[in-house]
Amino acid sequence: MLRGISSINLDPKGRIAIPTRYREELQECCDRQLVVTVAVNDRCVGEPGCLWLYPLPEWEKLEQTIVKLPTLNKMAGMLRRFVIGNATECEMDGQGRMLIPEKLREFAQMDKKIMLVGQLNKFELWSELAWTAKEHEWMDGGDTEGLEELGTLSF
Repeated sequence: MLRGISSINLDPKGRIAIPTRYREELQECCDRQLVVTVAVNDRCVGEPGCLWLYPLPEWEKLEQTIVKLPTLNKMAGMLRRFVIGNATECEMDGQGRMLIPEKLREFAQMDKKIMLVGQLNKFELWSELAWTAKEHEWMDGGDTEGLEELGTLSF
């Protein structure tokens, strides 16, 4: 399970180093094969987005779900074009580094400081500035959409 948050650096070549604590799990579950793509979220025009980073087997499950969506459904078509169209296969090298494509770095407005956020079956990649802004928004109660759906959830 991919959980926790890590502050990592983007090097001048556009690579990130996956934290050591995840490397063995990623080696076992996907032989260091990952897929990075744009995230579907509540991003406003002009705001930085985030990226999703999937181990290959988890990505393949998502693809199987998406391929079953109706082809004439407008939202499903946008999802295919946006998420699948921007997907890039990446391999983590022996030192745990992987290249984030330039187009995706630009989409997420990534600079040197990156936040890697575990989401159980995938990671989210955020620029540190965007993550901090979203974190403040969440802490201030600015994004409460969907809370009523969690009413029966027990912790």
